Amino acid sequence: MAIDESTTDTDGQIRVFGDPVLEVVAARIDNVDGKLISLAEDMFRAMYEAPGLGLAAPQIGVQRQIFVWDIDDNPQGIINPEIVESSGEWVYDEGCLSIPGMYVEMLRPRRVLVRGISLDGDEVQFEADELLARLFQHEIDHLNGVLMFDRMTPDQREAALKAYETRDLRPSAEPIHLRLS
Repeated sequence: MAIDESTTDTDGQIRVFGDPVLEVVAARIDNVDGKLISLAEDMFRAMYEAPGLGLAAPQIGVQRQIFVWDIDDNPQGIINPEIVESSGEWVYDEGCLSIPGMYVEMLRPRRVLVRGISLDGDEVQFEADELLARLFQHEIDHLNGVLMFDRMTPDQREAALKAYETRDLRPSAEPIHLRLS
């Protein structure tokens, strides 16, 4: 399936595990314009409806380097983000709107420094720790075609995929929580 990396058109539906759009590295953005701001607005809508804390463009089928987030009623977005520093370790149950109903204990750096471009077109830098640092790492993974399953050892991945495949057999209010250590 060919994926058009130039489009910012979306139906706003969150793509789920198995959709090839989630496995592709998103294209960098060269111009902050009205179409990009409209995309960000669509992303916020989809994120709030889900509900989630963050959303990367590939999760709604758009192969562009942008993600949005809202922690503590402070909605923001970043374009062409990159992690320039990281330190420490933090284990935390991580969920994903593209892998609904599953939370996996993941080890990631506790602190990150992320650089990119704001939705206003300005260069920005964020120092983040714990939850916000994890969110940044998770969403940047999406921009690079990486899902939580890709961060696991082969044995962990096998166990997680087996649990995910049986999720429809569980009551809908019962999420899957995996400890993979």
